[in-house]
Amino acid sequence: MSDEEGDDWFESAVDEETATQSSDAARSADSDTESAESPVENSGDSPFDDGSESPFDDGSESPFDADESPFGGSDGNDQFSESDGGSGGLFDDDFASAFDSAAGPDGGGSDGEFADEDFESDIPRIDIGIDGLDQMIQGGIPERHLVVTVGSAGTGKTTFGLQFLHHGLERGENCVFITLEQSHSAIMDTANDRGWGFDEYETNEQLAVVDLDPVEMANSLDNIRGELPDLIEDFDADRLVLDSVSLLEMMYDSPAKRRTEVFDFTRSLKAAGVTTMLTSEASEDNPYASRHGIIEYLTDAVFVLQYVRSETRETRLAVEIQKIRNANHSRETKPYEITMDGISVYQQANIF
Repeated sequence: MSDEEGDDWFESAVDEETATQSSDAARSADSDTESAESPVENSGDSPFDDGSESPFDDGSESPFDADESPFGGSDGNDQFSESDGGSGGLFDDDFASAFDSAAGPDGGGSDGEFADEDFESDIPRIDIGIDGLDQMIQGGIPERHLVVTVGSAGTGKTTFGLQFLHHGLERGENCVFITLEQSHSAIMDTANDRGWGFDEYETNEQLAVVDLDPVEMANSLDNIRGELPDLIEDFDADRLVLDSVSLLEMMYDSPAKRRTEVFDFTRSLKAAGVTTMLTSEASEDNPYASRHGIIEYLTDAVFVLQYVRSETRETRLAVEIQKIRNANHSRETKPYEITMDGISVYQQANIF
């Protein structure tokens, strides 16, 4: 596919939707606070101008090629050891925080208690919009953070993302939902069936729902990566959901290529200055990790949705906050339900 063709299909996808619808410091007992990455100023050029340049496509060689990837060595090994790749250092702090936070259901040895003191930070914060879960996050997630929700099939990842957008829409924010799994109409129907009025928000050009083919997106990822920050700026988006990043990861057979592409893509989202939620399938072997074990190390906050089965074989849904940079949060695992009103987390309840 040529660059010109890649530009055309993405522009057409966005133009068609707008035309037809009238268009998270991870707190750990032993961890230091890390600062969230600051968004960089993008070019401000329209993503629909022919020949527009991505702020990252400057022709220079990427420091994250297969030979020097911070995620692993050139042999394509998926293990995240500091000795791999020889580059190290570049993301040592981020990786230490991620490993501390991701070390299983106890979140890296935390005592599970919810601190009562406020987290001192000048970073503006927003709520997720899910009852019980917002109370588990002291003060909300920092704006412009990159969030991922990890879970297996049926745990409500898409509903989680839609509810996150609905909360923003109710507060007058502009929101974008990009789906690689479902059609535009299926997403709208899911939201409207819950009484969230997505049709009206889209008509008022407060909401954009775009369905993209994951294969086409992977083929034109360079173009999209360059255009997305400008698209978000033009739409003046406050919140964005991508459902799901797993399908994008699956497009790459080479682990080294996958890590590089996903890193560059998440960097472009941070550059856009929008609070972004990604959804990801959980690993078949580890419910606390994403399918490819990459995205949780590149994001600022990780929510894990999972099935928990008791000795009596009763199965319930449970949520855990694995990490949130620059925010205090509960380390407990709490039950939740999915109803026609959305997701509700029972903060005061135990799993069984």
